[in-house]
Amino acid sequence: MNDVSFINRTTSDIKEVSELEKLIDYAMSYEKIGNAVFSVIFIDDEEMHKLNMQYRNIDDTTDVLSFAFEDTMNISNDKVRMLGEIYISLDKARQQAVDYNHTLLRELSFLLIHGFLHLLGYDHMTVGEEKEMFNRQEVILNGYGITK
Repeated sequence: MNDVSFINRTTSDIKEVSELEKLIDYAMSYEKIGNAVFSVIFIDDEEMHKLNMQYRNIDDTTDVLSFAFEDTMNISNDKVRMLGEIYISLDKARQQAVDYNHTLLRELSFLLIHGFLHLLGYDHMTVGEEKEMFNRQEVILNGYGITK
């Protein structure tokens, strides 16, 4: 059994959450992830800027940050995987949806799956890693029915 918490720390209602819950269930099934716990936290640009500065020493906002507990903490539990936290800037997602000419659901879905794959250990530090990760994102999104 998986336990994914969606937490909204913005002042906006996010009507897409119910669809995102279904998408993450699909993604976990696709990746064969069971007995996992993680959180998806929606924040504004101001809070994202602070997190980006604090943890990445980048004095700017970003769209998504993932904190993979398995990478950074010695968490040992035979029954449950403590994957971590995904922070998504709702402000940035809204702007990028406009910039890329697609729906907010498509942008939030992309950011969610991107963050989720980071929790699983995927990265995009090299060209090869980037190709693998972005391909996997598209396979999951397309498989679920979220297309460009």
